[in-house]
Amino acid sequence: MTLEYILFILVIVVGTGGELCLGRAMKETGELKRLHPSDAMRLLGRALRVKWIWIGVAMMATAFFSLVTLLSFEEVSFVVPVTALSYLVGAVGGIFFLGERVSWQRWVGIGLVCIGVTMVVISR
Repeated sequence: MTLEYILFILVIVVGTGGELCLGRAMKETGELKRLHPSDAMRLLGRALRVKWIWIGVAMMATAFFSLVTLLSFEEVSFVVPVTALSYLVGAVGGIFFLGERVSWQRWVGIGLVCIGVTMVVISR
């Protein structure tokens, strides 16, 4: 497996995994009841005590540095469309990791994105 493929996997799978971890952490933390600085600070304090926040941040940092590396030798017009596969990974992760339901309309949209990614990859 080449470095390019490894970096794409890190950006798509690890980056989206980080977002899923942050989503899980915030579900455990609770929601912001009112938009007031003191409430936001209390929410942030609770969130920082949830392990999923730190796992998510580490994963997203890994994905960020993988993306920067990828952009050092690939064109942005290729990288950005291919990383749109994160929509598929996010939907599947939302189902299995967060217990979410994904409507058929979302699946149609995700399918269209995947067709677009395929077109970008084969036109290379």
